[in-house]
This record gives sequence, C-alpha cells and structure tokens, in this order.
Amino acid sequence: MSDPMRPRAALRTAVVWEVLQDALERRVKATGRPALDVLDTGGGSGNFAVPLARLGHRVTVVDPSPNALFALERRAAEAGVADRVRGVQGDALGLFDVAERGGYDIVLCHGVLEYVDDPAEGVRNVVAALRPDGVLSLLAAGLGGAVLARALAGHFTEARQALDDPNGRWGAADPVPHRFTADQLTALVEGAGLRVGAVHGVRVFADLVPGVLVDTEPGALEALLKLEAAAAEFTAFHSVATQLHVLGETRRTPGV
Repeated sequence: MSDPMRPRAALRTAVVWEVLQDALERRVKATGRPALDVLDTGGGSGNFAVPLARLGHRVTVVDPSPNALFALERRAAEAGVADRVRGVQGDALGLFDVAERGGYDIVLCHGVLEYVDDPAEGVRNVVAALRPDGVLSLLAAGLGGAVLARALAGHFTEARQALDDPNGRWGAADPVPHRFTADQLTALVEGAGLRVGAVHGVRVFADLVPGVLVDTEPGALEALLKLEAAAAEFTAFHSVATQLHVLGETRRTPGV
C-alpha cells in the first residue's frame, strides 16, 4: 500500500501500512463489505487517506489545518478518488462536532496525541467513533527514539532532560509537546476500553541511518525496509523507536 513513487517515504510508513492492510482485510472479511468507513483524525494532506480510498474505502479526514485540507482535496482529485475522500476542519477533542459517533470501521489517530492537552481524552474520543468490532490505529512519538537521537547528536543534557521529563520533552525549544513509551500508549488504549492487538516500533533505524547511504548504496533501501519490518515487533526495539504504533480492537462480548 506504500506509494512506489516515494521510496524514502516508505521508510516512515511501511510498517504501519502493513499492519493497517491486515486489519482492513480482516474487517472486510468480517463485515462482508468490500468498502469500509474510515476516519482519519489529523490526516492532513492524505498520506494515508488517499491510498485507502484507492483501495475502495470511504475516508473522512478531520484536520485543523485549512491548508492541509486543501492539499488533501487536490491530491484526492489527482488520484481519481475525490468521491471517496471527505475533508472536514476539526480536531480530536471536538471530534463529534464534525464526525459521526460510532460510525466508522477503522479510526486512524496518527501524530495527534502528541499535540492534545489531554491524551487520555483524545483516545477516548477517537474510540467513541468506532463501530462495534472496530479497529483503532494509533501512531505517536516514542520517548526512547528522541532520547537516542539527542544523545547521538551530542546533546547529552537534552537527552537526559527528555528521559526525566514527564512529557518526554528535551527543552523549551522542543516542538513536540508529548512523547510516549509503549506502556503508556497501551495503557491509554486499554483505558479507553479497547484491547491491544499489536504494538510495533516504527522508524527504529530509518532516522539514524545517513540518507546518502540509503540513496547511493545498491539495495540499501530495500534491505533497510526489511530490517525495519523485522525489528518492528520486537519489544526490545520499542524503547528506541522514533514512533510507536498500537493497534486497538474493540472488546468482544463474552460468548459472541
């Protein structure tokens, strides 16, 4: 599902796409509906929404940025999926001003929790948008990846500050308000009433490998993609991933 015209972008999305595609296929099989209803909160210009629409699904993108929504509209039109992509201005905490409660098979919450004042409330809101047996795809900034990146750049005091800070911030100039550990994210998902189906580390190596190596060494990109996919499920690598992906699934009623 990754865009073959953007191979470097695949390093940032390949693991998430693979998990999402499996979840979509399971939901299509379970519902008997080839076209699912997807809500993409913070979906911006459609990095996930447009490829999902190309697969035939109906996608509603909620984003606070008018510019991002304009780019989404243009991108969907160019891809020939404008009839399956709808963009509306809003955010996770005011989600049901613009989206339907309990109306979606899949909800994407990618790069959103970092910027909401109350992450727990943000997760509860997006979970409330799910239909019974729905699936949540949650992607958020990882604490360990930021600590490692600052340390490798020689900013040891900032690395230590990020490690000690309750929000995982390395200083006043840090543009990311919140970072999370895998345990924190799974606790947020479970606290909202979902069960955790899977946890993956995303961009474990991609942000640390020099770009010139990936671009010039024959076969390096493909090998790095395979390495990222292989490492993503290992718990040991969750603690150093730039991002963490949690797949949450609604709990089944006993006996059903």
